[in-house]
Amino acid sequence: MLKLTPILLALAYAFVVMRFSVWRTKQMLDSQSQPLTDPSIIRLADRMAQALDLPAIKVHVFEVEPVNGLAAPDGRIFITRGFLNRKMRGEVSAEELASVIAHELGHVALGHTRRRMIDFTGQNAVFVMLSALLNRFIPGLGVLIANTISSVVMARLSRRDEFEADAYASALLLKSGIGTAPQKSLFRKLEALTGNRGAGTPAWLLSHPKTADRIAAIEGNEARWIAAEG
Repeated sequence: MLKLTPILLALAYAFVVMRFSVWRTKQMLDSQSQPLTDPSIIRLADRMAQALDLPAIKVHVFEVEPVNGLAAPDGRIFITRGFLNRKMRGEVSAEELASVIAHELGHVALGHTRRRMIDFTGQNAVFVMLSALLNRFIPGLGVLIANTISSVVMARLSRRDEFEADAYASALLLKSGIGTAPQKSLFRKLEALTGNRGAGTPAWLLSHPKTADRIAAIEGNEARWIAAEG
């Protein structure tokens, strides 16, 4: 039992950190968001809801300027005010924002939010244990090495989730008659919209797949689905 104590303590610490993070995120979203009122996006969300046999898809606006979409731990879907501002300026279309909503719905439907919380707990536990172990042999560098290892593992898991959510979104966009063209066109714009080109960041440390890889995966899925229908 004594041998298991450090592992149990690391897991308990990671769980507490995760629960606090979830609570803090919920508080922030509750205080800084409101229901989406853009009629052009709501019409597209209603088409996707119909394709899913749902009464409606409720979307909220997170009142921050960065361009992003997110699925909250409680399953709510958000797009940022920054994204809507880009639409008002004609930089993105309602259909492209619908593809963001479809992607975030994929995270919820596929259980990614819960899986990420479990992954986060595991990552923190591994980091704590690995840091303690490595610091015995490499004092001062153990924490750095442990952090790099855990970051690489989490980045790979995150990229897996993104590909899965992309595929879900593609299927939903096709079923609702919107198509995948807006999904692919938005990916081509995202780096410029977010100002993040991943310059100097190794691919194995990126939490999101590269744009070309995501578009290729979407087109590959479409080709397979069309062949299967034929």
